[in-house]
Amino acid sequence: MFENDDIDKYPFEEIPLDRDCLLMSEIYMEEFDEALRKMLRREECNPYEVGYVSPVAVRKINSNSLDLSWYPNTFTRFHEVSITLPRDIIKICVSCWQYDIKPYIFVDHEWLEHLHLREYSVFALVDAIGVKNAIRDNALNKDKLIELRDRIDELADKESEISFISFADSLILKTNWDVGYFHKGIQCSYKPEKILHVIKELDRIYQEVLGLPIYAVLTQGYNEYYGEPLLHISKNKNHVCLNSLGVPFAELLAIERSAKAAIKSGVHSPMQLYLDEQLYHSLRLKVEFKKNEKPKNAYSSIMKSSQPSYFYSSCELLIENLDDRENEH
Repeated sequence: MFENDDIDKYPFEEIPLDRDCLLMSEIYMEEFDEALRKMLRREECNPYEVGYVSPVAVRKINSNSLDLSWYPNTFTRFHEVSITLPRDIIKICVSCWQYDIKPYIFVDHEWLEHLHLREYSVFALVDAIGVKNAIRDNALNKDKLIELRDRIDELADKESEISFISFADSLILKTNWDVGYFHKGIQCSYKPEKILHVIKELDRIYQEVLGLPIYAVLTQGYNEYYGEPLLHISKNKNHVCLNSLGVPFAELLAIERSAKAAIKSGVHSPMQLYLDEQLYHSLRLKVEFKKNEKPKNAYSSIMKSSQPSYFYSSCELLIENLDDRENEH
């Protein structure tokens, strides 16, 4: 298969980096090979009409895996997710430069289906500003903290698709979403704009109850606990599991550390939101807002092979500039 001299076959170590590639199930290899051969014989044929593809870009070649940028949605939003492709899942990588056929990475069928069927998550770390001073001034008391807890309970009741883990002065938010898979009748449920409204409401609650504003750090990624509830609570209610690996939270802390260092050194002023660039770019914002030109700052990631950035902004500004299709909450 793929024996024609005009078909480019890439060894694992030479798979092209930082260019448009396509993931395709191994079940289409024979059909795609036939389409390429017809094309090279100058017969009427379009290899791009074969099967179904998932657009990706290879960011780094490791000894036993590839770091990929996967684009599950490029039609209604620009959505990039960092994933890892194990070496033993790859069957072959081919292209045909003479006809501008992009590199196709054929992979194990079950792995590719799993990529589309598993759940993914949006994570947020929310923290109150000025807690130390409030404690010194004896401005926090049990009644206020219980009122805060009750108000967060009310918000959580309204936002049942989001888990709220609170520590009085800070919270962790998590919500799961589906990529969407046409063959299985699964619709895409990714709407990160919704969490902006939730954070705005949390800011209002904290200011009304404690007199303190908040800031939030946001990121998104895949969820190893696919098919599970947002939270696991043991029978005795003394064990709460977020049903997530710790890596996304380490990413949140990495952004937070970089933001605090940037504020301290005068790189930028304190802001309400610090968003991982992949989540930020996935927001459906008005074209005239020119979101790519907004301020950002680099941070050291533990999940991504290249050095990413976070964008800093406010809920009010982003909500005001949401695409009209996303303004309803």
